Amino acid sequence: MNFDELRLKPLWQMTGEEFLLLQQHVEPKMQQQSTIVVPDTTKKYVYGIAGIARLFDCSIPTASRIKKSGKIAKAITQIGRKIIVDAEQALELAGQKSGGRK
Repeated sequence: MNFDELRLKPLWQMTGEEFLLLQQHVEPKMQQQSTIVVPDTTKKYVYGIAGIARLFDCSIPTASRIKKSGKIAKAITQIGRKIIVDAEQALELAGQKSGGRK
């Protein structure tokens, strides 16, 4: 039996030996194909004051002060009582120095 016939044969009709033979024949072709790495572009969000506290590893009152200070305001979206924070942007904004002594 040649590989084209074997390839067309349903898997449930194959013997174990035929399946392994087909797998060994197809595997080198699969290795030749380049693998495409897709970067993780999904944004990470934290929710609420408790989420800010976990993000910055601080207490809830301190997280509330961070939010009220406006330092991470560009990363915060608030709809009513729901607070959504873009985690990466908030960490980036908090790391930037603004004001203070020179």
